[in-house]
Amino acid sequence: MTSLDYAMARGLYSGMIRWTNTDAINTKLSTGRIERDAPLVAGHKAAVLTIQWCPHHDDVIASGSEDCTVKVWQIPEGGLHENLVEPVADLIAHQRRVGVIQWHPTAQNILLSGEQLLKNNCSVEVGVSLEQLLSGGSDNKLFIWNVGTSEALIEIDCLPDIPLCASWNWDGSRFVVSCKDKKVRIIDPRTGDVLKEVKAHEGSKPVQVQYLKNGSVLTTGFSRMSERQLALWDGNMNNIVIQEVDNSNGVIFPFYDSDTNMVYLCGKGDSVIRYFEITDEAPYIHYLNAYQSSDPQRGMGAMPKRGLNVNNCEIAKFYKLHQKGLCEVIPMTVPRKSELFQDDLYPDTPGDIPALTTEEWIEGKNAPPILVSLREGYHPTSKSAIKMSKRPNALAKAIKKPDPNPAQANSEPAAHVKNALAVKTPSAAAAAAPAEQATPAVVLPPGIDLQSVLDDIRKLKIIVKGHERRIKGLEEKVTFYEKKDCEI
Repeated sequence: MTSLDYAMARGLYSGMIRWTNTDAINTKLSTGRIERDAPLVAGHKAAVLTIQWCPHHDDVIASGSEDCTVKVWQIPEGGLHENLVEPVADLIAHQRRVGVIQWHPTAQNILLSGEQLLKNNCSVEVGVSLEQLLSGGSDNKLFIWNVGTSEALIEIDCLPDIPLCASWNWDGSRFVVSCKDKKVRIIDPRTGDVLKEVKAHEGSKPVQVQYLKNGSVLTTGFSRMSERQLALWDGNMNNIVIQEVDNSNGVIFPFYDSDTNMVYLCGKGDSVIRYFEITDEAPYIHYLNAYQSSDPQRGMGAMPKRGLNVNNCEIAKFYKLHQKGLCEVIPMTVPRKSELFQDDLYPDTPGDIPALTTEEWIEGKNAPPILVSLREGYHPTSKSAIKMSKRPNALAKAIKKPDPNPAQANSEPAAHVKNALAVKTPSAAAAAAPAEQATPAVVLPPGIDLQSVLDDIRKLKIIVKGHERRIKGLEEKVTFYEKKDCEI
């Protein structure tokens, strides 16, 4: 069974989510513990195996189940207030359980469905790509659905074994699928023909596949010695490079960011998230870093780019499912001192507007996703205009000239000196006036309270004095122990 926070698809933060093991989907807007009587999406008659959020509708989700059906749900605005039991589309064609579903990346209402072998595998899928759906089942069949009419457009019956994982390419003109027979196949979705076929990994455990933006294919699997591997293939499924990851036994699920060309590897049962950069130059796969935690992950989901907080320089956000049934939010941020929008971190990304209608895709048209800028989601922390404050001009002050004949001035009587000091010449008065006007009163910038500044200074002085006393006490202790050591 799979449970998911509705806030993921709405671009909101979700907190800790209680994961249940029933034939329902749990949705929640606020953070914290979910109550026992929380409303559910409860329309399946058996366990839910996989879910996929629609990339073009933030409130639409598709689910595949052991009851051999694919259902499409529309979450009401504001979340659920009662159990949702009626789907907007009920897709029935599979003879066995459905564990693989993928929305088309650019066409409207197209969905692919198929089987995912892993049993009792709780997973989170966030922000996939369209309204046509692809599904696969244990009957070794793949279906491409028109969700708008709830009908199967294409049935693909060319697979010799159970499909495990599927991924559309950038414009949705083909998809790649891995099967239980250890082979990876590139298939034309309109004809069902197998264009390329290769044995990706020697190990017996499931292979995960991911189409990259440039047409390459990324796979994760196991070697003959059960070492976990990451491999890169060109568009004709010729191997470019294969890299060993580690010796753990959990299946690795890749999360691909087409904007930055980064891939995040999350293994079931691992407590680490490794991330790599994919380039066109050797060695092609560049290890960057890893996020380490103490608790192992039972499942993992990723927020689409449109839901990231660009003000905090988030480049990815993951939802980690713990063994105890809690979901933890893990943001990946790049530290930047500048508060401006970071164009290098956020190139244009696929938006929520489909590039093709269902009819156009059926007619054979292909189109890349419509890109949008994330700058609209950026809100500057300070919008106040720059104000220039006038400072007093030191050169405008009157220059005091020395007495030309100090001896003569000393010889004059004191009374004459008094009178001379009391009388100002017109030139001296004229020079003094600009000096007085050139030193205006100090004006604080708007929004600054002088009293609060003084209070902060006073508090800082108290803190500094406390630290000084503490340092003095520590120095006395050090001196005492040093003397004691010398005596010994």
